[in-house]
Amino acid sequence: MTRYGMAIDLRRCIGCQACAAACKVANNNPKDVAYNIVYTKPDRDWEGSFGTAVVKGALANDNAGGTFPNCTMVFLPVQCQHCENPACEAACPTGATSKDPETGIVSVDSELCIGCESCIKACPYENVRTLVKSPEYYLDVVVGEHDAPPHVAGTVEKCTFCKNLIDRGEVPACMQLCPGRARYWGDLDDPSSDVSKAIQGRDTVFLMESAGTQPNVYYLQ
Repeated sequence: MTRYGMAIDLRRCIGCQACAAACKVANNNPKDVAYNIVYTKPDRDWEGSFGTAVVKGALANDNAGGTFPNCTMVFLPVQCQHCENPACEAACPTGATSKDPETGIVSVDSELCIGCESCIKACPYENVRTLVKSPEYYLDVVVGEHDAPPHVAGTVEKCTFCKNLIDRGEVPACMQLCPGRARYWGDLDDPSSDVSKAIQGRDTVFLMESAGTQPNVYYLQ
């Protein structure tokens, strides 16, 4: 059994959006669908506004903090947290949302999803799940990975941790173009994995830990 997870180093992230762009292209996402979003914040206040930046109704502001010339801006990449105790799974009436017992990846089965949005309402994180109403694309040709999940109208989509790439022995698309090498990936239960080594000895925080979902995305301070 594997427990996949990711660590994101907030001190190495430069907010370039390369991870978001790579994700969107690799998955051939429609115009209104983004699995990976990079928010900005004026400070590192995890106990206050920064820690709740992606709580529903409290999205981050795209501005700097402080007074010139001593201004600060930090970046917060956010995707599905692939929680140990996913609120979305408990809320799904059809079993479309489930957590893989072999990998720990939370996924949505488009054949079972009825688009009721119960999972979206239950998830404590803003914009990590999207109801695809009628897929529209920027290009007239299909782009991205040949085995990327299809986009089905009337169903909910989210980050898959790029399971199709993982099954081929690769890493998630968001990691491949990161110029700051701010992301680490692997088996959280394997002490020799990149993600386990990255977490060791570092101060880590989680988004909305109080929600009790136990995320498998670690933020390194």
